[in-house]
Amino acid sequence: MKTDFLLDISISTQQLSIIKDSRIIKTYPVSTAKNGAGEQMGSECTPTGWHQIRAKIGANQPLYSVFKGRRGTGEIYSPELGRQYPQRDWILTRILWLGGLEPGKNRYGKVDTTWRYIYIHGCPDELMKGYPDSHGCVRMKNADVLDLFDRVEAGIKVYIHE
Repeated sequence: MKTDFLLDISISTQQLSIIKDSRIIKTYPVSTAKNGAGEQMGSECTPTGWHQIRAKIGANQPLYSVFKGRRGTGEIYSPELGRQYPQRDWILTRILWLGGLEPGKNRYGKVDTTWRYIYIHGCPDELMKGYPDSHGCVRMKNADVLDLFDRVEAGIKVYIHE
């Protein structure tokens, strides 16, 4: 059963690990927020603490599918498309939408992770440079987010820490 997994996201090491029975099953490189850790709405920081995957979005979409507002646009990302729209915050391949579990820290009001639209999602692979560079989300390489998406279910716990 996939719900007995835990995702551990380390901002300091820029890694996401799948943990089962206190053992690391798989680790992926990630890119968290350029502005560091923080929960405040509008901060463009990556929220810390306990979360869960509240929704899985994009099943059966092709690799490099482009999403806006959690909906596929029908576009497939390419470096050429990236050059055409250089200011876009690319959300590609799959979305794991996070929801905070700690009232007052990352749930409800001005700190609510869900309503800050914080996701684990694919991004142009060339943006994965090993350092924080997102607008708050947890970015992954497309093949990695596809692999992760297929390994987890909605409802599993996610712990984000510095």
